[in-house]
Amino acid sequence: MLSNGEHVAQTAATSEAVAEAKSAWDLETNEFHGGQEWVFLDNFKEDFSVTTNGLGIPQKALQAARKALDVCHHYPAADQEPAKTHLAKFLHPISHEGIHSRLLLGNGASELIDLVTRSAPDGAWKPGPWQVQYKEYERSAVALGRDVLRSEDPTPAALTCIVNPNNPTGDYMHITELKAWIESTVPDHTVVMVDESMQPWHSSHFQSDSLINQTEWLADLFETRGIAVYIMHSWTKLWSCTGLRLGSLVCPTKHHATLLKKVQVPWSVNVPALKFLEVVTSDVEQEFLDTTWDVTTRWRKSLVERVLDLGKTGGWTVTGEDFLSWVWIDMRVAKVAAEAVIRAKRAGVPVRCVLGFFASV
Repeated sequence: MLSNGEHVAQTAATSEAVAEAKSAWDLETNEFHGGQEWVFLDNFKEDFSVTTNGLGIPQKALQAARKALDVCHHYPAADQEPAKTHLAKFLHPISHEGIHSRLLLGNGASELIDLVTRSAPDGAWKPGPWQVQYKEYERSAVALGRDVLRSEDPTPAALTCIVNPNNPTGDYMHITELKAWIESTVPDHTVVMVDESMQPWHSSHFQSDSLINQTEWLADLFETRGIAVYIMHSWTKLWSCTGLRLGSLVCPTKHHATLLKKVQVPWSVNVPALKFLEVVTSDVEQEFLDTTWDVTTRWRKSLVERVLDLGKTGGWTVTGEDFLSWVWIDMRVAKVAAEAVIRAKRAGVPVRCVLGFFASV
């Protein structure tokens, strides 16, 4: 993903690259997102406008999803089992029962983001702690009539949204820092959504640095200060299944999960997606995860070295944790970034420019 300096929104608004990238969207009703240009490219090779796993789709899970189409004349399981239990065990192998009772599955993270945004107390929305953040959370807040605050605004917000690791910048707060930030920044009796979609890329022991492993702290925070923390995951990136739409939400308490489930649209995760999730979180796809944790850091290191060499005269910089599946490049000059988008598309490897996708800065 490409940045082009502090004033990208003002300087790149009319660029050919951005105009082309938005051609598939009705911007009066939709929020711009990557992953659309590939279908229009005769020479398409790889889609670098999304942060999906470079290994592609886990093949055993894919075959299971295909086979599930044979029973698509039936409704999905109302309790979303056994996929829900498999995911709970993946998230917390030791204490999965406690996760399961607070877990919701949804049609991608988007549905669940909207559910929490609707249910949170009235008041303003704020991203944090970084100024730049992908816009799905802001989109939902704006659609529901919430005021949008800047991350550094001291005005208390009813709903705070943290993306950790942050998309697009790749900034990351380890668990001690994340908890301290919430404790010192978030007002009492408000709601926090923490998006950990890219956090499982951390390592095979990702849970140790995740809020998933902080059940007692989360319960205490709600009991003593009334701060409700929801943990959001989009699973379409790790398992490269954006077309299937799979998301999950771990609620602060079982009661919170029940309240949301009462207003959630039924059957929002279809039969192939449930079967995919069941298989991809089982032992049969462990090799896929092991390979992901092994190669992603090496792939990213190689790409960063080449990018920095290419942009050394222009002062390009790259941010983000080593374990992440994407590279955030600040090319300093809007025209350079716009030209990079055009050239990448011509080469069959679309990339994403910041304009129209991330939170206002």
